[in-house]
Amino acid sequence: MTGPGPQIRPLSQDDDLDAEAELRHQAFGPMDKAARDRTLAVAAEAVAAGCVVGAFVGGRLIGTARYLDMRQWWHGRSTAMAGVSGVKVAPEARGRGVGRALMTELLGMIAQRGYPVSVLYPATTPIYRSLGWELAGGLYHATVPARSLGALLRPDAGPAPPPASLRRAGPDDAAEVIGIIGAAHEAARHCGPATRAAGEVRRLLSDPHLFSYLASDGFLAYRWHGGGHELLVECAVASSAQTTREIWSVVGSHASIAQRVRALLAPDDPVAWLTREADVGLAERTPWMLRILDARAAIAARGFPGPAAVSAVLQLDDPRLPANSGQWMLEVSGGKGTLTPSRTDNRGPVPPVPPVELGARGFAALFAGVPLATLRRAGLAAGGGTGTDDALDCAFAGTAFLLDDF
Repeated sequence: MTGPGPQIRPLSQDDDLDAEAELRHQAFGPMDKAARDRTLAVAAEAVAAGCVVGAFVGGRLIGTARYLDMRQWWHGRSTAMAGVSGVKVAPEARGRGVGRALMTELLGMIAQRGYPVSVLYPATTPIYRSLGWELAGGLYHATVPARSLGALLRPDAGPAPPPASLRRAGPDDAAEVIGIIGAAHEAARHCGPATRAAGEVRRLLSDPHLFSYLASDGFLAYRWHGGGHELLVECAVASSAQTTREIWSVVGSHASIAQRVRALLAPDDPVAWLTREADVGLAERTPWMLRILDARAAIAARGFPGPAAVSAVLQLDDPRLPANSGQWMLEVSGGKGTLTPSRTDNRGPVPPVPPVELGARGFAALFAGVPLATLRRAGLAAGGGTGTDDALDCAFAGTAFLLDDF
């Protein structure tokens, strides 16, 4: 590719989506006809919603990036989240700044549209780090022999809980599925997991190869995997002991055929405490990155531990999104937080201790629960005073995880 740089603009319904599908083929591997048809349908919906930006040279599409409209839970409270997905550049145009130009445009778009936070799975991190995303959490893959789920341990105290009522779920249950998953994350005070918009969930529930079950307080979705000798559990969340046991009993009922179960789980999912042997192992962790788009809105939306009490001055530096920059007073109490401008000129008080200094990357990592000692050693935090680190670590504590790959 020679000549002037690419034109970066949102894709419109007049653009050729076959070119977008071909870019996906080149970037992520071959697709059969069914997969290509799904790709085109999803792309058409995203373009119609104005969620896709493209890079063009001479009218030819050479790269795209999009975002998904999602919600993410932070210590049990949810906030709108833009899930960046499908970042791809034609092979002959790579290494020439096209990806950076696409992500710069997309960053401005999602910030302007009012999303407090954004998440992505990086194929490579330098571009994303240069724009303010930072490593925040993981997608955890657990494995367990199917036979271990066939007979779960009884509770230590009291009678065994009665079986929960499970029923098959379909596309018309999308809104209920989203609500039940969200209630489970809220009850468990989870940090990091997200849900997709209703249209996306409806499409997933329409997959004939996905077996989905719904209870009043839980949801299970799994499929056959690995040539028929393995099950892949894509979602298994519940708020009660009864539903947790019933969900895993359904999975364990396949033990006569399936040899192994792979599952996308929280690091502390209760299934590890239900099997008779220590058979549940975290086999893989896929890292994801977080970006704070609106610092004040993100803090206001995030949940915090009830006992946590913080009053600290933060000095934020975010040249890509300058509205986040400046000195801020962070106040956390009663499970909620606020971020307000901190006046330090001759019209306002001087902070009793130096402010904690954070760039966009450091602030994102702190928000996700990375300890300040780690951030300091990585050069992502400075300043502060005695006791500040402990207070901030207590407020933001959590193991961030996702249950979805996008």
